[in-house]
Amino acid sequence: MLKAPALRFDIDDPAAPDVAPLLHELDGYLAELYPTGNIQPVSVQALKQPNVTFLAARVDGRPVACGACVWHEDYVEVKRMYVLPACRGLGLGKQLLEALEREVARAGGKLIRLETGTAQAEALELYGRAGYRRCAPFGEHRANPLSICMEKSLA
Repeated sequence: MLKAPALRFDIDDPAAPDVAPLLHELDGYLAELYPTGNIQPVSVQALKQPNVTFLAARVDGRPVACGACVWHEDYVEVKRMYVLPACRGLGLGKQLLEALEREVARAGGKLIRLETGTAQAEALELYGRAGYRRCAPFGEHRANPLSICMEKSLA
């Protein structure tokens, strides 16, 4: 009998040798979607800051998705959400977003914000179904025709 794969969401190190390639693949994916360079990648060093919680989803120990929560004074920003193409369509993005939201709620966060791009239809659909609504640019984000800012209250 086949054994079902074990899926785990854990706080992880974005610089870990098996996680770093996932972030590198995300950078390549975004560069293909936005070749003009309007979307700037977040460095691994930025993801290792004390105000960042980085999660990886692993199937049988192999990283297949990731995302980060960046804590600011009055909100938490979700960044670097990515699911390997071979694992898309299985609900993993929804599960990852829910894991990030649980992490924010557990630590007392009340407002989650994120920025995504206009070419990421699947992400926009995921965030909309999860209750995120468009909002004005925030933090370091500025008005950009290729960028969409969204937020969700956990209160």
